[in-house]
Amino acid sequence: MVFILKPNAAKEKIDKFIADWEQKGFSTIYSVGTEHTAVCLIGNTAEIDLDHVVNTTDIVDYGKRITEQYKAVNRTVHEDNTIINVGCASIGGGFFTVMAGPCSVESREQITEIAHSVKKSGAKILRGGAFKPRTSPYAFQGKQAEGLDMLRIAKQETELPLVSEIMNQTQIELFEDIDIVQIGARNMQNFDLLKEVGKLKKPVLLKRGLANTIEELLMSAEYIVSSGNDQVILCERGIRTFETMTRNTLDLAAVALLKQKSHLPVIVDPSHASGIRSLVPPLAKAAMAVGADGLIIEAHNNPAKALCDGAQSLDLEQFHSLMEELRKRAVIESKIF
Repeated sequence: MVFILKPNAAKEKIDKFIADWEQKGFSTIYSVGTEHTAVCLIGNTAEIDLDHVVNTTDIVDYGKRITEQYKAVNRTVHEDNTIINVGCASIGGGFFTVMAGPCSVESREQITEIAHSVKKSGAKILRGGAFKPRTSPYAFQGKQAEGLDMLRIAKQETELPLVSEIMNQTQIELFEDIDIVQIGARNMQNFDLLKEVGKLKKPVLLKRGLANTIEELLMSAEYIVSSGNDQVILCERGIRTFETMTRNTLDLAAVALLKQKSHLPVIVDPSHASGIRSLVPPLAKAAMAVGADGLIIEAHNNPAKALCDGAQSLDLEQFHSLMEELRKRAVIESKIF
């Protein structure tokens, strides 16, 4: 249930309104937007007489029930787009931000070369996997803590913010210097981990699970936001369908729908969506066209020898060419690139 407050409602009256509901056992979300200010109640609101509250509370303009289970990430509660600032990069609210780097950090020389190159091409955030969840226990599992150290060196040299995937809540301390903590597709419903990153004071990149619905993605985001962290970036990375010619099926309709349903920024991962290098550029352009707030792309200095996901990684020249094409389209679509 959400109450839209009257313009210029006194702060002390708002505080009392919120305190009264919390005293009755409800959790509240207080949202200040450019168009209106809202107070959302979380709890069993079935027995609340909506009309009575509106008619007897002088600061309430109107109220409405939210039927969706997700409240904090719902655009009904928070009408304005959330913009997440990381270093010199902004994600959401009309900005189009590209994160790029290798699937896995392999060496100091590799990650620093890639970092300098993708920055020159226009990427605003450096991605790199240190901990790698792999289907096979015998596959390369990443450089782990050493990989995070290599990422920090690349950041020192380029000043690019970092995004890297966390595997479980025991690794929280290792990610203290990582600017954006990524929750991978396989961990999208690891609720203990979601609650822990919800306590962090830094952005979280939440990837949609390979067999999860849009609502389930939003509910996972709700776990993070309801735990105290409203800096969540949603990522559509493709879902598993009956199609076998691509690694996954990119759900571009999900991007458009997520933008309607939630105020959180939405980015697209065309690399994991297709698993095929030649499909990354057209899917990246399609993501921009459908209204995504950015991309996360795998770029490697030598994809043929990559220890992980080389087949879907662009080489540095290909990444530069893609960025040039995106930049032209950004001007057409009035995106801030």
